[in-house]
Amino acid sequence: MSNRLSARDLTLGYDEGAAVVEGLDLDIPDGRVTVVVGPNACGKSTTLRALGRLLRPRRGAVLLDGEQLARIPTRRIAQAIGLLPQSPVAPEAITVADLVSRGRQPHQRWWQQWSGADERAVTEAMARTDVAGLADRPVDALSGGQRQRVWLAMALAQETDLLLLDEPTTFLDIAHQVEVLNLVRQLVTGPEPRTVVVVLHDLNQAARYADHLVAMKEGRIVAQGPPGEIVTAELVQEVFGLAAVVVPDPVTGSPLVVPGVPLPFVPSQKETPVT
Repeated sequence: MSNRLSARDLTLGYDEGAAVVEGLDLDIPDGRVTVVVGPNACGKSTTLRALGRLLRPRRGAVLLDGEQLARIPTRRIAQAIGLLPQSPVAPEAITVADLVSRGRQPHQRWWQQWSGADERAVTEAMARTDVAGLADRPVDALSGGQRQRVWLAMALAQETDLLLLDEPTTFLDIAHQVEVLNLVRQLVTGPEPRTVVVVLHDLNQAARYADHLVAMKEGRIVAQGPPGEIVTAELVQEVFGLAAVVVPDPVTGSPLVVPGVPLPFVPSQKETPVT
């Protein structure tokens, strides 16, 4: 059986500029976490935008259940694919509960603005992301980690089988990064597994949390597959231009990339004793 979300011969760009992604073929494994990595401006976020139909392909197509995304009604796409962009901005003074509730808009009709199913979805999403206690607080009064959990709750309330996350750990400290990525893992291991695609900058985090890793460079896919099979010193050199050693992570056993370039010599600042 084919995967629900895929891309064929995908070429992407902005306005009249040069192509950012060209001739890309990609299959997103169902019920797994796929992480896309690569250097800045390699086309990671551009590809994710196309998978969520925020960017029209110049050539090729994104396919949802074998049908071209461009030919599917917007409402149906919103019921199947949730997309959380980089650094989303909430309306001023909106509360946590109100923002999470907006995830239900694709399921509502003009004659039925709110239902029991909507209430259940919002309640479950807030509980799963541990933001129920923040329901009445303004989103702009929250910490970065709290806000990111609220945005994830909104995406979960949308109840899509496919969830696209563009750098969800940006601007978060390491503890909150781990918190968010642990939640992402739970989305594919819970009672109703989802398919998640995440763009990340940190290769070690990607290797730890991904089931399927996609490494991109200059708008093309260099390698893809399970992290344990594709993350090598040679791949790191080719994609990032970095000499490195790859060793097993002492906690998870996943590949751990250690830069192999020695630190610059810094002379000691201590004064030499006078003799």
